[in-house]
Amino acid sequence: MKITPELIKKHQLTQGEFDKIVSLLGREPSYTELGVFSVMWSEHCSYKSSRIHLRKLPNEGKYVVQGPGENAGVIGIGGDWVVAFKIESHNHPSYIEPFQGAATGVGGILRDIFTMGARPIAVLDSLRFGEPNPKNMRILAGVVSGISHYGNCFGVPTVGGECKFDDSYAGNPLVNVFALGVCKKDEIFYAKASGIGNPVIYVGAKTGRDGIHGASMASAEFDEKSMEKRPNVQVGDPFMEKLLLEACIEAMQTGAIVAIQDMGAAGLTSSSCEMGSRGGVGIDIDLDKVPQREKGMTAYEMLLSESQERMLLVAEKGREEEVFHVFRKWGLDAVTIGVVTEDGILRIRHQGRIEAEIPNPALADEAPKYDRPHNAAPYRKFPMEGPAEIVEVDCNAALLKLVGSPDLCSKRWIWEQYDYQVRTNTLAGPGSDAAVVRVKGTDTSIAMSLDGNGRYCALDPREGTKLMVAECCRNLATTGAVPVAATNNLNFGNPERPEIMAQLVESIEGMAEACRHFESPITGGNVSLYNETLGEAILPTPVLGIVGLMKTAAPVPSAFREEGLSVVLLGGFGTTDATRFGSTEYAKVLLGQTWGLPPALDMDYELSVHNAMRAVAAEGLAGSAHDLGDGGLAVALAECSYGGIGAAVAIPDGRADFSLFHEGPSRILVSTKVPERVLELARENGVEAVVIGATMKARLQIQNGMRSLIDIPVADLSNTFESALPNLIHTTNHA
Repeated sequence: MKITPELIKKHQLTQGEFDKIVSLLGREPSYTELGVFSVMWSEHCSYKSSRIHLRKLPNEGKYVVQGPGENAGVIGIGGDWVVAFKIESHNHPSYIEPFQGAATGVGGILRDIFTMGARPIAVLDSLRFGEPNPKNMRILAGVVSGISHYGNCFGVPTVGGECKFDDSYAGNPLVNVFALGVCKKDEIFYAKASGIGNPVIYVGAKTGRDGIHGASMASAEFDEKSMEKRPNVQVGDPFMEKLLLEACIEAMQTGAIVAIQDMGAAGLTSSSCEMGSRGGVGIDIDLDKVPQREKGMTAYEMLLSESQERMLLVAEKGREEEVFHVFRKWGLDAVTIGVVTEDGILRIRHQGRIEAEIPNPALADEAPKYDRPHNAAPYRKFPMEGPAEIVEVDCNAALLKLVGSPDLCSKRWIWEQYDYQVRTNTLAGPGSDAAVVRVKGTDTSIAMSLDGNGRYCALDPREGTKLMVAECCRNLATTGAVPVAATNNLNFGNPERPEIMAQLVESIEGMAEACRHFESPITGGNVSLYNETLGEAILPTPVLGIVGLMKTAAPVPSAFREEGLSVVLLGGFGTTDATRFGSTEYAKVLLGQTWGLPPALDMDYELSVHNAMRAVAAEGLAGSAHDLGDGGLAVALAECSYGGIGAAVAIPDGRADFSLFHEGPSRILVSTKVPERVLELARENGVEAVVIGATMKARLQIQNGMRSLIDIPVADLSNTFESALPNLIHTTNHA
């Protein structure tokens, strides 16, 4: 087939990129080779717009065993145990086909974990949708069903996450999934082919035509014809993935496996060339031997298929039968389809012909690396100046409206569809500040927090990202855990627009600064760009997953548990002004506007608050602990009260709406029987702490001086909080 400019464009390659392909090959590529380059050089696989900036992120630390560059990052947790973890996105597919897009997103990240030799023990998800309306709620319902279906059937607990709404996500919902697994350090496996003459073995499901050009589709904006891309969305089978997990773990234990790689984005192409490139060897594959579930598949289709539940192995020569025996036992295909060679070439044979001959480094390492222009001001859709006058509203009514708003209401309707207790490791699940799972056979538990705030980042990408890192670490501190490492998912618009690229660069640099400060190196992650529809970008939405360590024990709960305890505000009341008040949920929900700057963060003080909180937790002084985030002090007090125990507290005189609803960071609510000791530990760490009241049954009361600001039955708050999302879904589904 003649390679025309139209064909190059159809493969989402530029003429300059095509010219580089010709230079690397010393000839024009075949049609099959053009398809192979198009997926491997896609934004989704090559990170060609972000790679030079991702190098700014810290990736080394005393706990890090494996940083970026493998299927998942790995950290040591003590003794000979390690955990592998990573976050990935399946944004574009989840808009086109919500159920399968989200389900296969879960399947893909789980394979990234057990490819490393680790057994998955936890999943968290970060979700973004457009403001509630019938279309967006149908997408939400499909995504949640896909996540629950795959995770529940596979048998991994979905232990936490977040879900937020904004009109910018209406055409580009975000589905970011984090997974974590555990194994012994000497059981880690890598995707690095070696051993000339070793067999290359295909295992798992048969190859079909689903998902062809999925990686390329995920690297482009949406337009009016985007729904025509349904064939690019993969179809998953969680029961087969469970079999694949068990078979892979068992095969690894035979000692016959040299290397292993998931067939994820770009399928057989990426798994073969990446393993070959990492090992400095070639891979010779005969596609006639690939198990197929459809007739008449071409080499192009087989190489680009993203059919799920497939892996590629390199085994020791002469030990193939040991591998085959394991996979036959689990009822899965396992067949030798190729061999490791010494020439560094990915060579593809089909029906007696050589369909592709490409140096592995050309695919895996030589993709263009663009320093895209970013010398413009980061794009912002919100004004700097707010309304001339902010009129105070009734605080009772304001609090009820906030706790029933889409971002702040209970997400129980979502997480009750997940099995978050399977495998019996979950110590703190959905609804907690941080999820906590124990590692059986050790005295260590893993705390995890997943967080992002597109609104803050839209106002200032650098400062908004630093606030996100701080909040993630603060969430871990409330449980008593120490953050040790992180993974990220960077969700942005079109990087070819300098004002969007500026958002991405600012965010990465802010993340680098904050992760260094909080000693949480980035061990891997994902970049999802081109999240735009008809030229309208999403809010810049970096998402961070922080992993922390703690001794196995009951974590500090976030809700008040008994009456008569002192309520201490660790970190102090904080202050704000009208410019920073414009970034709050109060401004968004009550005033219908967003403006100004995000809250001001002092990272040194923030870290001191974390240290004080961990000291309080270590001495068993906290009856409960909950960080102040979206919605500020009043919403945090309400969230502490949903278990039935409220509080009577007093705040200083001043403007009530600013005092109650500003979102200044570095603050944690602690209930305790020994406030004097909590205050003493705060002083030792250089942290302001104030006893603001005491817990009591049934009501939440807040006053300043003689003025009652809020007096609401806890039952009213809880009912509003719990009923809001089901009501939204019911209302929009019947609109």
